[in-house]
This record gives sequence, structure tokens and C-alpha cells, in this order.
Amino acid sequence: MIGDRLNNALNNQVKNELESYYIYLSMAAYFESASLDGMGRWMRSQAHEEMAHAMKFYRHIIDRGGKVVLQDLRQLKTEWSSPLEAFKDAYQHEQFITGTINDLTTIAREEKDYQSEPMLAWFSEEQIEEEAAAGKIADELEMIGDDKSALLMMDRELGQRLFPAGSPFDTEGTEG
Repeated sequence: MIGDRLNNALNNQVKNELESYYIYLSMAAYFESASLDGMGRWMRSQAHEEMAHAMKFYRHIIDRGGKVVLQDLRQLKTEWSSPLEAFKDAYQHEQFITGTINDLTTIAREEKDYQSEPMLAWFSEEQIEEEAAAGKIADELEMIGDDKSALLMMDRELGQRLFPAGSPFDTEGTEG
């Protein structure tokens, strides 16, 4: 059985992951509206990951005999002045999520909830990837500066990101 303090903190993390999903979907819409479909695809794939993360926490709470309580979501941001600003925001957001995972690990250890540690360790490793990816793209966009041809090349490169089979976020070729 999961303790009340960790149960509440995990419910808050479900909210954080759903807000991550929401901001990345907002970024996808921003990019696609700016004809940067590759970056939009990258962000839709990121949104898919964040929804999957929320469901991992959801499932963990249920499997441990806890109670899932869905919370109101905040609209974090909907407009960016440039791709660089969007990816800097994504990097900062991933740093925030890393902090929340660290806080969850601290609570689990304080409560001696050893069953939560493997899941939280997985998320700690995942956050290394998440921060590195967003940070690298932001760094590259900074190097590109105002070079539109380099921006378009990067857009094509980011558009190569794959979706898991059957992902509802893979909208290419679907009928509306």
C-alpha cells in the first residue's frame, strides 16, 4: 500500500506530466502554424511521451492500492517568438520535471517505499535524455541564429523523429 504523502505527490506528478503534454502540444501547434512541420512533429512525439509518462504514474498509483485524483491543468504557455525560445522553454520545463522526480524520490525514501524506487529510477534516467535532447536542440538553434536555410535543414532533421506504432499524435496521412 502506498502512503498518503507519496500518493498525493504522485497525483501531483500526473498533473505535471499532463501539463507537459499540454505545453508540448501547444509548441507543436506553434511550429506547424509557422510552417515548421518537422519541429511540430518532434513536439507531437514529445507530447506522446509525456502522456505515456502520466499514465505510468497513474498505473503505479492504482497498482499500489492508492487513489488517483486528477487535478486541474494549467495552460503554461501558448505563444513563442521563435523556435529558439520554444526549445529553451522546453529545456527549462524538463529541468523543472527533473526536480519533481527528485522530490518524489526523496519522499519515497523517507517513507521507505522501496517498491516505488525502480519506477522513479527509470524516470531519473529518462530525464537525462529529456534534458539533453531539448538542451542540444536549443544550443543548435542558438548557433543557427538568423540563418533560414539552416533552420529549414534542422526542421527536416527533427521531422525524422518516429512515433510509436498507432500513436494518435502521428497525424501524417490521416483523414480529417
